[in-house]
Amino acid sequence: MRVVFLGTGTSQGIPVIGSQHPVCHSSDSRDKRLRVSVWISWDKYSLVIDCGPDFRQQMLTSGCTHIDGILFTHEHSDHTAGLDDIRPFNFRQGPLPIYAHRRVLDNLARRFDYIFEEENRYPGAPSVDPIEVRNDQPFAVGDQVATPINVMHAHLQVFGYRIGDFAYLTDVKTIEVSEIEKLKGLKVLVVNALREEEHHAHFNLQEALDFITLVRPERAYLTHISHTFGFHADIEKRLPENVLVAYDNLAITI
Repeated sequence: MRVVFLGTGTSQGIPVIGSQHPVCHSSDSRDKRLRVSVWISWDKYSLVIDCGPDFRQQMLTSGCTHIDGILFTHEHSDHTAGLDDIRPFNFRQGPLPIYAHRRVLDNLARRFDYIFEEENRYPGAPSVDPIEVRNDQPFAVGDQVATPINVMHAHLQVFGYRIGDFAYLTDVKTIEVSEIEKLKGLKVLVVNALREEEHHAHFNLQEALDFITLVRPERAYLTHISHTFGFHADIEKRLPENVLVAYDNLAITI
């Protein structure tokens, strides 16, 4: 399995528009972060988790020309606003399967009503095949099984996903013990770590490290990084040996 980090930043990305924060003016390419997403591929199968406003740019930069589906974590715009840009995939492949909680599918149908319209559709509109994801109900993606991981983003339910020995969780603040059990035996865990200071809806660094200690993956990568966290090169010096800071366009093999 190959995983490409398409974006590792927060909802504003880095650099933040108009910011004079030193990280936003860093010359280190690892400090330039698009909105969070990953591209996962194995054999001839290919999928993306989340489809934010940088989706088009991420597809062009990564060289991705085929995806078999999109897994959505939740409905916030930094995870969904690029849905219109699936059109090139539609023109080559037809309707694209999208997997999400029923609440998220309903939200997308309101915001992108022209995509979900069944009558009098605009000829060039994107097309999707909506598939509901339910907690405790794993589902097939290609020849693999995706297990939804139920977490809370403050008071909002969010899904993470485990596929084989890889798991991806973003926008996590709390998680039940029963969900942590679904993550045991991982080779790679990706989890959000917004900054060092506490945040009402996201893990900070210490919370992320405590969570990694509970799960005990072979390797862990931090994502959903804020500019206030600091420079990439400085952050990684303070981390345990098996915990790394993800950055845009990083590719790993599992």
